[in-house]
Amino acid sequence: MNKIKNFLQKKQINISLKAYGIDAMSAMAQGLFASLLIGTILNTLGTQLSMPILNQIGGYASSVKGAAMAVAIGYALKAPALVLFSLATVGYAADTLGGAGGPLAVLFIAIIAAEFGKLVSKETKVDILVTPLVTILVGSLLSIYVAPYIGQVASAVGKAIMWATVQEPFIMGIIVSVVIGIALTLPISSAAICAALSLTGLAGGAALAGCCCQMVGFAVMSYKENKVGGLFAQGIGTSMLQMGNIVKNPKIWIPTILSSAICGPISTCIFKLEMNGAAISSGMGTCGLVGQIGVYTGWINDIANGAKVAITAMDWFGLVMISFILPAVITVIFSEILRKIGWIKENDLKLDI
Repeated sequence: MNKIKNFLQKKQINISLKAYGIDAMSAMAQGLFASLLIGTILNTLGTQLSMPILNQIGGYASSVKGAAMAVAIGYALKAPALVLFSLATVGYAADTLGGAGGPLAVLFIAIIAAEFGKLVSKETKVDILVTPLVTILVGSLLSIYVAPYIGQVASAVGKAIMWATVQEPFIMGIIVSVVIGIALTLPISSAAICAALSLTGLAGGAALAGCCCQMVGFAVMSYKENKVGGLFAQGIGTSMLQMGNIVKNPKIWIPTILSSAICGPISTCIFKLEMNGAAISSGMGTCGLVGQIGVYTGWINDIANGAKVAITAMDWFGLVMISFILPAVITVIFSEILRKIGWIKENDLKLDI
């Protein structure tokens, strides 16, 4: 047993929830961001500015999303160079055969292929042949025989959530907003979850609302402690910066979670905000304004396919209210109440920035 443990340690194979459920998933989201999401933004700019060159570049970026995700996962798992490069093929195969659930298929299959590749890496004199061969064979075979089923399951779950949100927009607005918002602040990837489940439509709008409540909420309620630097670091960066403070005093999380629970159903029932851009945007909140760009991209897509006539003033009003104003106002109200009763104390939200 010790020999196996030492061998795995030597190969930097760490079988753990953190390695696969946090590190690999977060890296996958970055790979997806650097390919599909950037490609979608460039494509939207190209269409709006009548610059075909941007559409062309955006198409290139979007087309390699599977490879980008797999390589990012391999990087997070500290894969050797030959394994890392071979994962491009694995990611392409898993994403293509996984269909709507391609990102989830890439996550599972790239992890397995990377770990098998690491096992044989530098174990033979013909490493340059063996390592890529094992990595690509394992990943491709899993892609052919398993990825379609992973994709079907992910797609079914995502469709079920979106269907339930349409049927029960109030209840599901609360659930989706709170759960995805919490995932955004935890050291896991809300963006990867939304992408894996292809979470769009009303459910995507609720997810966006929850993420905005966490980011804008923490940014505003901690302004006393963190000033302008903290405002931008959390409001445009990530609310994950508060995770250490949450561990010390979980009560500081109450205002943003309550804000998510309120803004979610407002998004689904009143403004009927839909995310019809890239699904990953649903879990990005105000990070780089990617969530808002995703909503705008969805509007453009809807106009192009005839589902929407034009972008109205009410559309913009709803987006601004859900993304910025309501999260800020509601969170501050609750945070001030908690400060007065002593649940949140001075410097509980202080960041080392």
